[in-house]
Amino acid sequence: MDDFLKLHGFNNLTKSLSFNVYDICYAKTEQHRHEYIDYIDEKYSADRLTDILTQVCEIIGANILNIARQDYEPYGASVTMLISEFPIQPTAEEVSEGPGPIPRPSVVAHLDKSHITVHTYPESHPDNGISTFRADIDVATCGVISPLKALNFLIHSLESDIVTMDYRVRGFTRDVDGHKHYIDHEINSIQNYLTHETQNAFQMIDVNVYQENIFHTKMLRKQFDMDDYLFGAGTDEFSDLELEDIERRLRKEMQEIFYSRNLSHL
Repeated sequence: MDDFLKLHGFNNLTKSLSFNVYDICYAKTEQHRHEYIDYIDEKYSADRLTDILTQVCEIIGANILNIARQDYEPYGASVTMLISEFPIQPTAEEVSEGPGPIPRPSVVAHLDKSHITVHTYPESHPDNGISTFRADIDVATCGVISPLKALNFLIHSLESDIVTMDYRVRGFTRDVDGHKHYIDHEINSIQNYLTHETQNAFQMIDVNVYQENIFHTKMLRKQFDMDDYLFGAGTDEFSDLELEDIERRLRKEMQEIFYSRNLSHL
């Protein structure tokens, strides 16, 4: 397919990206668990999330029309942005498959009837000290550029131990000859939109349904440094046996989330 199609009317293909991020830690005491929830709630407040999504809009070239945001009691936050297109023709490089940027970039997109939403879910296990944070982000666009260009920025903006991504292109658009096009860009994996640095940091699994333009990728961080997973305490505050048990529980939690099933043998 050519980089630029001569279309009959507006490109009304809908490109939807659902992006779920999980952060896992161990909080030894009830006080530490409350402090972790408070820390996450402050770090990912509605104001901070608005800033992250504003930068996502810059990455994909979107114009923000409206912002609705809410901090919830006792915990959690949501932000919804309605976005529209910039009247700028993108370059062939900007619509090609490949990783999006990590810093604040300059990628242009055509967008209309589009939105970005984020919801956060802090949670702490009442018995074994495992605490988790989940952020759900949805980006839906109509136009030339896929929201996949924002992936690298989102992964690096959030504390990501586990990432689940679903991308789908819906509808069709017609060219000037009346021929219908159900996708307007080449893609065989979401992984192609991630930098080599990001790919090397995670174990990844793909489940793709090419004939339906559905793409799914799950990511599990490879490196495990116990100091990164203890909240409110250091490794010197635990015995070797305690650290071994905590690591087992953390890995079990992460693998259960990654594989979407309870694993009793771990």
